[in-house]
Amino acid sequence: MRRDLYIHSNDTTNNRMALSGAIETLRALARKKKRLAICFISDSQYLIKGMTEWIEIWKARGWRRKGGRIENLALWQTLSGMISPHSISWKWVRGHAGDLKNEYVNDMAIKAATEQASSDGPVKSKFDKWLAERAARYETMSYDPDIDFEAYEMARTE
Repeated sequence: MRRDLYIHSNDTTNNRMALSGAIETLRALARKKKRLAICFISDSQYLIKGMTEWIEIWKARGWRRKGGRIENLALWQTLSGMISPHSISWKWVRGHAGDLKNEYVNDMAIKAATEQASSDGPVKSKFDKWLAERAARYETMSYDPDIDFEAYEMARTE
C-alpha cells in the first residue's frame, strides 16, 4: 500500500524541510510500533551526508562540529533520537535527473509549499495517477514503481 506524506512550513529552508520530512516520516512509521528496515531516499545531500557521515562525529563531540555550531541542531537531535529502533539505509539521488519517484516527491513538495498544506499524516497516494498523467503527456514511459530501488538504479544506469 503506497502512502504520501507531505508537510509545509512558513519561512523555512530546503535543509530544514529535508530534516523535517525525515522526522515526520519516521514519526508516522513509529505508529506501527514495529522495528522496520527502511530505505530512506532523498535528493538532499545535507540530510544524507548528515545521517551517514556527520551525525556520529557530532554526537561524539557533544553535538559540536569543528567549525562551530551545528545548523538546525534541534532537528538533527530529534532525528537522531528517532532512528534507533529501525535499520535505516540512507541513499542519495540526484534531484531533477529523471528519477520518477523523486520527481513526484518534488511536485508534492512544491504543491505543499505553494498551497501551505500538510497531509496531517500518511494519506492515500496519488503516485499512480501522477505517473499515468505523466505517461500520457510523454506518450512513452515504461516504469515499474514497485521495482526494488537497487535493481531500478542498476537498470536506469545501464
